[in-house]
Amino acid sequence: MGNDNKHEQPIISFQVITDTHVREQADHIHNRHLEKALEDIATYSHGSSGIMHVGDVTDRGLPQEYQELQRILEAQGDSLPQIRYTVGNHDIGAILWGDPPLNLTTMNQHEVGEVLGHSGDMGQVEAHDIEKLQESISIEELWQKRLSDFTAITGMNGSYHDHWIDGYHYIFLGTEQPHPKDCDMSADQLQWLETKLSEQALPEQPIFVFLHQPLMDTVAGSMKEQGWYGVSQDAALKAVLSRYPQVILFSGHTHWQLEAKHTIYEGGGQMPTMFNASSVAYLWTDEDEHLEGSESLHVDVYRDRVVVKGRNHVTGSWIEGAEYTVHYPIKVNGGN
Repeated sequence: MGNDNKHEQPIISFQVITDTHVREQADHIHNRHLEKALEDIATYSHGSSGIMHVGDVTDRGLPQEYQELQRILEAQGDSLPQIRYTVGNHDIGAILWGDPPLNLTTMNQHEVGEVLGHSGDMGQVEAHDIEKLQESISIEELWQKRLSDFTAITGMNGSYHDHWIDGYHYIFLGTEQPHPKDCDMSADQLQWLETKLSEQALPEQPIFVFLHQPLMDTVAGSMKEQGWYGVSQDAALKAVLSRYPQVILFSGHTHWQLEAKHTIYEGGGQMPTMFNASSVAYLWTDEDEHLEGSESLHVDVYRDRVVVKGRNHVTGSWIEGAEYTVHYPIKVNGGN
């Protein structure tokens, strides 16, 4: 087959968005950016296998923010493919970022209920339960509350989950602690990942993995000096992934613009390919500065390659210089 790939149709396509940081104010720039991004995606996502969201869906995981998210999604009607979600630190963290930040771990159950919305009618509380409500909330109780709020809205069944869609495997990883910034995975999750990666795995077929925080020294923003890497089990996760070089890992968290260096980390035959998926809410630059803007990735899968393209949702155009091709089967250095 020659190089005339111009008219070749992809086998499947999907979209990767991240860091939407929905706020409670309908006209907040983050919310307007999400509305515009979804309207833009609707124009080129027909037949898509889905939109994969890499976390920080909301800014603080508040009920009012989830209501705004639902309003924005409902306004799109049936124009969008199904969205699947990764958990982000802003969605489930123990700190509600703001001025000043609120630390939920210093509050009692009643106060946390006030802030995060009640999961029941507080009017029915028995006298002997009042004392319990006034105790400082435990990390485990806080985690369960934060995660259940997230799963109730997103429909995901936990902080990690997987889906087979149109013959391809999509694996979502996530923290199991309400850490303000980083991802903390259990040994169980790493074992689950190993099992899932091996499921019907073929060297010539990509496996798509989604994790909010990038691994250290991989994609833009994750360099040690930049400080936005954030997986407590960095080495252990890299060890598992290194056995599956056909994986493509998408991460968010850094907001680094796609025009910056290191949008792609090529893995060098030792590790999977990794992509920084930028942010729909606002961008960050190599100069370590905030930048107004809204970007995401579009993925086309062909028989022998995966093509990833960057999209600017403010202008509704493809980003020049942000198109990457990963060829399959992956050439592995050394081998075991």
